[in-house]
Amino acid sequence: MTLSVAGDIGKGTYSLSVDFSIEPGEVVGIVGRNGAGKTTLIETIAGIVPMVAGSVALNGTDWDNAPRNVWMTPEERRCAVVFQDLRLFPHMTAIQNVAFGLRARGMSKGEANILAAQKLQVVGAEHLADRRASVLSGGEAQRVALARAIATDPAVLLLDEPLSAIDAASKEPLREVVATVLRQFTGIALLVSHDPTDVATLATRTITLGG
Repeated sequence: MTLSVAGDIGKGTYSLSVDFSIEPGEVVGIVGRNGAGKTTLIETIAGIVPMVAGSVALNGTDWDNAPRNVWMTPEERRCAVVFQDLRLFPHMTAIQNVAFGLRARGMSKGEANILAAQKLQVVGAEHLADRRASVLSGGEAQRVALARAIATDPAVLLLDEPLSAIDAASKEPLREVVATVLRQFTGIALLVSHDPTDVATLATRTITLGG
């Protein structure tokens, strides 16, 4: 299984040429100056932003290929994202947030809650299961977002600045949680970070955007 991205990515008037492949077990750190296109790359792989030109493919199956008129929606891609702003449903509890994607895929409520509870335990957040997302701290919410991302068993895991909004006291414990998740993850992972420590600790190799 290989993730391949080749062509031009961009938003508005900005575009950037990329060409790389990633194998299972790799954690690729995406680095570059502000505005280099790091988040745009994550959004392109996830299907939120289309390729300007070129293709995104997993194991030879196109997710995005304009010349071939191929486009998979984000829901059709075996991909999960932890966004900078997390995007948890504030009115739902932690376990409901984690179970949401499972329920959307047709899993029963009971089965989804059992699996969601297991994933919350993986990230050390089982005690938060019944708390609404709106009352969680930044570090707590990040743990829930990680649990939600891995719950659907994605082939590709995308982490966009997962530690950027965390206070200093919480950052190191949370970095260890992210490291644990990535060690256990058997698919393909990309990590965007402006922090050299995050990249050095969590990534197996790096790709620099924008020179």
